[in-house]
Amino acid sequence: MNRRARDTRTALAALAAALLLAACTRAGTPATSATASTASASATPSPTPSAASPLPATAPTPQGLLLTADFGADTVTFVDPARGAVASVAVGRAPYGLAVGADGRAWVATAEGLAVVDTRSRALLARVPYRTGTGPVTDGEYRGGGMGIALSPDGAHAYVGVNVPGTTGVLEVVDTATRRVTAVVPVGRRPFDVDVSADGAEVYVTGHDSFDVTVVPAGSLRPRRIEVAPYGTEGGLGSWLKPHYAAVRPADGKLLLPFEGERLAVVDPRSGRTTVEPMTADTHQHGATVTADGRLLVVGTGAVEPGTGKGPSLTVRSPDGAERVYPLEGPHEDVAVSRDGRTAYVTGGYTRDGHWNGITVVDLESGAARRLPAGARPLGIAVL
Repeated sequence: MNRRARDTRTALAALAAALLLAACTRAGTPATSATASTASASATPSPTPSAASPLPATAPTPQGLLLTADFGADTVTFVDPARGAVASVAVGRAPYGLAVGADGRAWVATAEGLAVVDTRSRALLARVPYRTGTGPVTDGEYRGGGMGIALSPDGAHAYVGVNVPGTTGVLEVVDTATRRVTAVVPVGRRPFDVDVSADGAEVYVTGHDSFDVTVVPAGSLRPRRIEVAPYGTEGGLGSWLKPHYAAVRPADGKLLLPFEGERLAVVDPRSGRTTVEPMTADTHQHGATVTADGRLLVVGTGAVEPGTGKGPSLTVRSPDGAERVYPLEGPHEDVAVSRDGRTAYVTGGYTRDGHWNGITVVDLESGAARRLPAGARPLGIAVL
């Protein structure tokens, strides 16, 4: 048994009970269907966005800015990597993940629905309601509503993982042209992350509380579950040793899921087989992304318990498995990379306690880092 699992068995049992109770008290309306459907849900008319911005409302958004989902507010924030926040747009309660298309439109997964933002004009265009009932609109790590999100390579579909408190989640498929939900697919519990294969043929949903990845073919929408649990599933809902985020490896399309700065689960979505490679950061890990040249970047949030691991960090892992680990100040959640692959932007939101309102900018060559105040508990991030 891994040392973390052994040292914290008693604590995990207690935490499991607490989480189960929390999930029960937050339980909402059950999912409407366990099968894909082609019925449509209407988009909510766009409210006038309350954009608090020091820039003129008509000023176009420059390329190279960052966009963050402010989990601690109802906004997304535009961030200049050199000087900080330049504008915010209200999108809905507790935004989690976001994805930006080639047309400059951002799709933001909130507790209230899927918000659509024109990043060039900084305006809220619409908020598409989820078809699945998720209970009262709330804040916090266990709130119902959208979590992970991704766009198809052609931009025709948005795929959003919707958390349904107290039960399994769903993947809702949205037609980006009509802004309507066209299908609902059952997936794992608390879908932290959604990824799409390079050819757009498959969608991958990481189920945090169910120790799995659900593979969803974009054509048939028939889900297939792959358990991903390199430490086992002991501790259930209370376990810290669960998957959080995944990245699709450019070289072969396999999924990379980091665990605890100790193990990297490499999942073949075609065969369902998982192999495990060693990692070196020795820290609880969340956000992950890959660069065009195949480097894996992973956010470390810090030791689960004092004395059982190292502090927050950013791991940069080369395709050959060599790693560089850069210390970070305080917990962080997710990461994006500049277009030239030289700079990482790490959000300070964090889903648990210890978050802060900003991002850390990391020079990937030198490891030099600087903190940049921006947003309110930012989680998801994209480079415009």
